[in-house]
Amino acid sequence: MGQKVLLNAKEVNIILHRLACQLIENHNDFSNTVLIGLQPRGKYLASRLATMLKNDYKIKNIELGHLDITFFRDDFRRGEKILEANTTEINFLVEDKNIVFIDDVLYTGRSIRAALTAIQSFGRPNEIELLTLIDRRFSRHLPIQPNYSGRQVDAINDEKVKVNWVENEGEDSVYLVNS
Repeated sequence: MGQKVLLNAKEVNIILHRLACQLIENHNDFSNTVLIGLQPRGKYLASRLATMLKNDYKIKNIELGHLDITFFRDDFRRGEKILEANTTEINFLVEDKNIVFIDDVLYTGRSIRAALTAIQSFGRPNEIELLTLIDRRFSRHLPIQPNYSGRQVDAINDEKVKVNWVENEGEDSVYLVNS
């Protein structure tokens, strides 16, 4: 199994700052916008962006939540593997808010479809946008596209994109892995 570095820590940091600036450009002071990281891996990206917006760009009104989509997935009861649920932490109202879903990799679009269903349990948002670090653009099963994308990757066949965060793998990096 070989792997190729797509992004190193410096490149990930540059992309995060660009994504943060794009969010500021479209949402100004975030008074009516909330960030929601999709569990399990989108929470690292969402937390990092929220911290960057607060500390580096002095945005005071950042509301951050994490959404578990395990039981909303269309493959929930398929296969032998027992899925473990994560926690949902949404301590604010989503009714009439602009939501930015945040996930590390956009692959088939099925996780986003599950998130769209799951968020309805919390109210009816005004608008929902999608931010991803990596967009695997040729792998979509559903007509879902990100509003904000760090990098597009053309992974084929059995190639996988692995995103590492310093918070859990000890480094910020993105690899293309051959299975």
